[in-house]
Amino acid sequence: MTMHARITSVIVHLIGLIVWGVGFATQAQDIQSGLPSGSEFRDCADCPQMVVVPAGSFLMGSPSDEAMREENEGPQHRVTIARPFAVGVYEITFAEWDACTADGGCNGHHPFDYGWGRGSQPVVDVSWQDAQAYLTWLSRKTSQHYRLLTEAEWEYAARAGSSTGYYWGTGAGQNNANFKHCGSVSDGKQPVPVGSFAPNAFGLFDMLGNVWEWVEDRYHANYHRVPKDGRAWAGGEAMRVVRGGSWMNEADESRAARRDASAADGRGENSGFRVARELK
Repeated sequence: MTMHARITSVIVHLIGLIVWGVGFATQAQDIQSGLPSGSEFRDCADCPQMVVVPAGSFLMGSPSDEAMREENEGPQHRVTIARPFAVGVYEITFAEWDACTADGGCNGHHPFDYGWGRGSQPVVDVSWQDAQAYLTWLSRKTSQHYRLLTEAEWEYAARAGSSTGYYWGTGAGQNNANFKHCGSVSDGKQPVPVGSFAPNAFGLFDMLGNVWEWVEDRYHANYHRVPKDGRAWAGGEAMRVVRGGSWMNEADESRAARRDASAADGRGENSGFRVARELK
């Protein structure tokens, strides 16, 4: 190769690096601030897929005439989510959790899969404390602020503009989610791979059924004096809230307003989580 050809090759290589760097910086900036609602992204190859959920307001809880309503679902109240935020398109999977432990995170906890397999199965056998360990690892890996959804954010995201018992309508219907007597192939037998059913209007899968999802809030017996701006509710009991029902629950326990609680260190075959991320 001649000297002129070598110089030309070096210049072309440098230009390529500059273009790649500009493109990478632009993509990072877009993920930080410029993505419209409904846009999806990942912060790394092993990171969960995220979707931007718009700001908005909704009625949280269930009306007094909703079938199978529980007292802890009221009083119904309006909550305003002032800023868009990103939510995991799917529940965290075993593959995503195993990437954390392989990288030295998640306190080395290897959840038991109960013989259902790993990969795209939703991770189970994880406590609220375990979820926090995953979020610490993910935030450190990406230099972004990942966290659990607050209870209000969770219901807002699950409803996706709906006001009925389920985001697809007033009744459980057929083959809409994974819980008992749901009319699906799994029909309450075990968790199924994430994304096995149709998403809601925000593009979120399995918000109802499959596995209970940990949220940030402590448990309160009702919504009296609850924050109206979507923040996590401090105080209350030591128990942490879980939402959405699971594969081993009845349909009424998997309604959008249904709420339950568990010890922060509790692990089980029907408890998992999904993540949220702040948008700058």
